Amino acid sequence: MSYIRIEKPRQHTSVIVMDRPERMNSMSFEQMVPLHEAFEEVAADNDTWCVILTGTGRGFSSGADTQDSEPPPNIEGLTLTRIATRAMSILADLVPAMRRMPQPVIGAINGAAIGGGMCLSLGCDIRIAAESAYFRAAGINNGLTATELGLSFLLPRAIGTSRAFELMLSGRDLDAREAASIGLVSRTVPDAELRDTALDLADQINGWSTQGVQLTKKMMWSGLETGSLAAAVELESHTQLFVRMTTQNFEEATRARKEGRRPEFRD
Repeated sequence: MSYIRIEKPRQHTSVIVMDRPERMNSMSFEQMVPLHEAFEEVAADNDTWCVILTGTGRGFSSGADTQDSEPPPNIEGLTLTRIATRAMSILADLVPAMRRMPQPVIGAINGAAIGGGMCLSLGCDIRIAAESAYFRAAGINNGLTATELGLSFLLPRAIGTSRAFELMLSGRDLDAREAASIGLVSRTVPDAELRDTALDLADQINGWSTQGVQLTKKMMWSGLETGSLAAAVELESHTQLFVRMTTQNFEEATRARKEGRRPEFRD
């Protein structure tokens, strides 16, 4: 049985659904390995221009699975310490895999995003939260560290260092309303409107140049790691010049504006 579904409810948008509600979409290997595969499949789909990641039931993802689950794949003959390394490498590549996807990823956070599930939400380029959603950096609650799967890099950049330190050291819950007020999510919507809101946003993004959108995502992620303003400007200049000189998109935008219509970018 697969706990991951890929749906395509609207043109050019793929929805990756984590579908194990009875376990609140915990990060068991029987769910995370297929999720990796779904990322790769959707990333390679040239007809998918935008991706939505969501869950079913009360949890976006509840993080570490505390119940019986399958071991990580391909561990025959390995010692315990090597099995642990193999297991962590699978989980640790989830956020980088989302970054590698050329398409923007919209996280439709439908419920609890706890521990690794919170980290997974931070791997999305955009986050929209249902009113019932909440976040918790739960490693600290479990006697471990709150720093996992890139959270120490991503969270301070999303909400600032003071708030990130507080959330990661206190282990408290952050509800959807507060998450929106501090910029962890871009907006909060009623639960029943979450999926359509994410799909509508994907439609809006899909109305622009696919090349422009994908390179904007690439540059935004690069900007998180760029060491200076000068380096960021240099990277942006080359990217902007590339699209300007290799497509007729700017000319089409100018014509469409004059004619009072939406542009049709063909890259």
